[in-house]
Amino acid sequence: MHLIVGLGNIGDKYQLTRHNVGFMVIDEITKSLTTSNIQKSNFHSTLEKSAYDLYSKPTTFMNNSGMAVQAIKEYYKLDMEDIIVIHDDIDLPFGTVKFKIGGGHGGHNGLRSIDAHIGKEYIRVRIGVGKPQDKADVANYVLNNFSKEELNKLPDIILHTMNAIKALKSEDIEQVKTKFTLK
Repeated sequence: MHLIVGLGNIGDKYQLTRHNVGFMVIDEITKSLTTSNIQKSNFHSTLEKSAYDLYSKPTTFMNNSGMAVQAIKEYYKLDMEDIIVIHDDIDLPFGTVKFKIGGGHGGHNGLRSIDAHIGKEYIRVRIGVGKPQDKADVANYVLNNFSKEELNKLPDIILHTMNAIKALKSEDIEQVKTKFTLK
């Protein structure tokens, strides 16, 4: 069993923001699956279970995502290599998709929270959202909606990411990097 976590913020005002690309991927994956909704308040998450996997969208807001991941990990007794976290990455150009295990949080508060709660050795699916011209404007940039041009390209990026996640569940990460890194 894998836990696939999409990072984002709850609420309609965040739905199409760059910071919510993880939520967008989870929404697309679960559309095509038969899932059951798991209602357990201490999961701090919208959690759906398919026959083989768990799909989480933390309801703690980005900065406390680790609470949700830790609660689910402990309840289901998951190993670190069975946790896949999908998140936005401003250090990658828009549309880039990369994969890694561990590493630093790069200033991403969702990753910082997860690292503090469970450690760093989980699989990360990094989706590039580009970066603002002014480094001081990072929070505004990730909390603003994708541009119309970006929104038009997003379905292909999400589909590519979905295929990569499917491969991550059965293949070595190095193989996935070779097949699915999108630059």
